[in-house]
Amino acid sequence: MAFKSSGVNPKGFHRSQLKFYIFLIPLAMFMILPIIFIFNHAFKPLDELYAFPPTFFVKNPTLENFTNLYKLAESSGIPLSRYLFNSIFVTIVVVLLSIILSTLAGYALSKKKFTGKKALLEINNAALMFVPIAVMIPRFLTISFIGIEDTYFAHILPLVAMPVGLFLVKQFIDQVPDSLIEAAVIDGASDLKIYWKVILPLIRPAIATAAILAFQLVWNDLETSTLYTTSENMRTLAFFMNTLAAQTNVVVGQGMAAVASLIMFLPNLILFIILQSKVMNTMAHSGLK
Repeated sequence: MAFKSSGVNPKGFHRSQLKFYIFLIPLAMFMILPIIFIFNHAFKPLDELYAFPPTFFVKNPTLENFTNLYKLAESSGIPLSRYLFNSIFVTIVVVLLSIILSTLAGYALSKKKFTGKKALLEINNAALMFVPIAVMIPRFLTISFIGIEDTYFAHILPLVAMPVGLFLVKQFIDQVPDSLIEAAVIDGASDLKIYWKVILPLIRPAIATAAILAFQLVWNDLETSTLYTTSENMRTLAFFMNTLAAQTNVVVGQGMAAVASLIMFLPNLILFIILQSKVMNTMAHSGLK
């Protein structure tokens, strides 16, 4: 009883936790400020967007920026729904393929023994150092050589392989006990069955993290629409939102740009809120042996 009353890691609130709240609450409020600003900025009328000194909170919220964005999309000849469909389709396909490749490769690199395993792992780790602009020309030459310009494959193929996703998944699979796999082998399970029945259920946090990283990469990608497509109806929502300023006058464009930022940011926020606990679990285990 004395131990329970001492407040050592209590399940409920205890006054000993106040020191943590004093530190964490101001930090959390500071971290949430950019999110609050994005929401407020999208609803500001033009006079508040150009106010000096700038205002953080909106005083007279309006939907005019949203209306202007919708009208611009309708007048461009390509409906906004087309850009949205392209983004959703490409994102879903890339995320699924990226997860499949990362988990399959992670399982092989972690639990299988074969010639060249270490070299392949080092190549993947080396790929983590390359920024997107460094591989822009090789990607363009590859897409051009294959002949898939102006297709959905041009959006999908360059983004499927994600070194950071493979690295995190492989590190997480390292934590799976070999005894589980050996027991499955003794029971007659094939490699595919071990992958499906043993590995995947145990690495769900890593899969969630890889899915978030892949989603952010594809949802905000401009490279594929800029370099590999020429037809406007093959381009994505991110490309359309990024070109708002060039399609209208600078003054009105600022309001629509604020709305575009909110629209592009919301899916990332929602996905992270849903999967954040699994992401934290992955980060906590990715470096353990």
